[in-house]
Order: sequence, then structure tokens, then C-alpha cells
Amino acid sequence: MAKKVGILFGMEDTFPWAFINRVNELGKGEIIAEPVQIDKLQQGIDYGYHVIFDRISQSIPFYRAYLKNASLMGTTIINNPFWWSADEKFFNNCLAMELGIPVPKTVLLPSKERPEDTSETSFRNLTNPLDWNYIFDYIGFPAYMKPHDGGGWKNVYRVDNPDDLFAKLEETGDLVMMLQEEIVFEDYYRVYSLGQKYVHIMPYEPRNEPHLRYATTPNTSGKEHEKLMKTIHDYTLQLNKALGYDFNTVEFAVRNGIPYAIDFCNPAPDADINSVGQDNFDWIVEHSAKLAIEKAKAHKPKKNNTSWGSFIADACSPKVTLAKQTSLKSASEVKKTAVKKVAAKKATPAKKTAVKKTTTAKSPKKPVVAKKPVVAKKSAVKKTK
Repeated sequence: MAKKVGILFGMEDTFPWAFINRVNELGKGEIIAEPVQIDKLQQGIDYGYHVIFDRISQSIPFYRAYLKNASLMGTTIINNPFWWSADEKFFNNCLAMELGIPVPKTVLLPSKERPEDTSETSFRNLTNPLDWNYIFDYIGFPAYMKPHDGGGWKNVYRVDNPDDLFAKLEETGDLVMMLQEEIVFEDYYRVYSLGQKYVHIMPYEPRNEPHLRYATTPNTSGKEHEKLMKTIHDYTLQLNKALGYDFNTVEFAVRNGIPYAIDFCNPAPDADINSVGQDNFDWIVEHSAKLAIEKAKAHKPKKNNTSWGSFIADACSPKVTLAKQTSLKSASEVKKTAVKKVAAKKATPAKKTAVKKTTTAKSPKKPVVAKKPVVAKKSAVKKTK
């Protein structure tokens, strides 16, 4: 029986249909692709898709609920709907710093207006006013202010001084904003990342009109360019492996030869031929179809087949327990087994030679493990947009 790949999408027209056609060509009847069809959503029901590419659920809560149910039933969702629901740009920057990847200096600002159903006392832990002098000295001007969990260049402001910031902050309502230093860059790149292994680096000029942003060439060449491309490639994989994204773009602004990760929370990135151009479009269609087929072939029924980032996997890794070691189901069974082992050991006389070895043997010294060097905040802070 053929395995099914679905794609969930909205207004975009070029990428989804090209993706479907390419999967069907490469799948040769063993793996088939189609637009996801939903005529009902009952809890705990598997609706038959082995893989779903999600291009729209960030805007439609009903679709997000559909995908979470599908993931629970074993469907591979690209990207993980649980993590995407929780992720935001400010956390991304914090994680990048832990990975040693340069990012702009950034602070988080509380919303100008209180969220619905809150009062002044809801913010009793927040000092009023904030330490604005510290914030301005740290970030500097000009700077960029943008939503901490937004996208699509919505509500992005360039601010030139404190008065300009406060005036524009008035327009943001209950949005939580980030304030970031400006990075005046000599080069800029947008990078496709697929399956946490396929990487496609695209020169990009964010200051151009949308249809001309990919119509640019790098300012570096030779060995300098090769080294820069290697660094950007490695940073892209580091970030997406940590976050768990199988389809994402990462943007880098290059200042003084150093690539600063500017934006890497784009798990439904632009893939329209009219903006990315023919060559980039061909690459993303080919490799996304290839990834979908790989995921379909690797699918395991009734298992969690959706990717989780190393940050979550490491954080949630259970500690080794007695129950884990003995593979027993209950604490009482573990305790009974442990008691029996102790009693049996006491009943068996130990050999003298064994005792002698035990009492004289010295415990080997534990190797000293060098701690990961802390990246100075100044080196991890640079920006643009």
C-alpha cells in the first residue's frame, strides 16, 4: 500500500503544486503526495498521512490542532507543531548564544498595553520605569524594534533615539517587542535548511524590493568566501539541530567578516518562485520532495515520528533510575528485587583475594573535563534588518 505525503497550505500556489508533482515523480507509486484533505477532525483518529508538510497552521489554530492530533497518531509533521507553538525569536537568540553563534545585542521589552484580563497589579514584579539608561547604552542607536515572536517583516521599526523609540512603541499595542542593535553589514545571506542536513546558501539583500532581494552577488571571493560559506553552513545546521526544525531559513548579516544570525525562526519560509527565483525554487522543490520521501520511508506506525531539537531532547532525557536499569514496571518490584540481591550477596562468602583487591584497589581519578568557554557577550552581539 502506498504511503501518503500531504501538504497543508493556503494562498501560495507555486511551491505546493511543484512539491506534490515532484514527490509523485520520485515516489513512483510507492509514495504519493496530495493536498491534505480534512472533512472532519475527531480526537484520537489517524487520518492516514505518513508525512505532512505544514505551510499555514501558524495562521489557523484549527489546522494547528489537526496537526498535533496527527503527530500523536504517528504522522511526521514538518515542522513539529508542538515546538513551533512554543518557540519565539527572543529564545532563539538566547539559544544561539549558548551555542557560541554571534547574534545582535538584544533586550526584551514589555508590551506597551496590558494584555486582556490583566491589571496593574499583574505587573507588580516589573519595575516602573525600566532601566532605560542601561538598555540604551547596551543596544545603542540606531536600533531595530520588532515583535519577539512575529514574522514577515510585520511591525518592524528602525529607531534613531529614545524619543523615536517611545513614539513608535505607542503603536505596538500589546505586542511584546525586542530591541536589537543595528548591524551595518557588507554582505547578507538567507539560507534554506532541510532535514537538518541539506543547506542552500543564497545571497540576499533585504533592503531591495521583495522581487529583487535575491538578485544580488556576494562581496567576498576566493578563500575568504569559502571560509565564510563554511561558517554559515555550520551555524545553520547547529541552530536547526538544536531547535529541531526540518524546514527553516536562517538569515546572516556579515560585518567585518563575521556572520551574525539575524533571524532563524522561519519554519514556513518563503518558497515562491516569483520571489526566490528559478534556481532557488528548483533547489527547494527538489530537496523538500527528497526529504518527504525519506521521512515517509522511515515512518514507523504508531510512533512519535516528528523531529525534536537537541535542546528539548537533552532537557527531557530521563535520568538513569533503578527501575530503568532493571526494566521493571513498578517501584515495589524494584525494591523487592534489590532486597533479594542484597540478601543473596550476604549469603555468599566473599573470596579473600577478592576482598583484598577491593580494599587495596584505588579508585581511578576522574578526568578533569574542561568547561566550554563562555563567549563574551560583546562577541555574540551584532545585528541588522
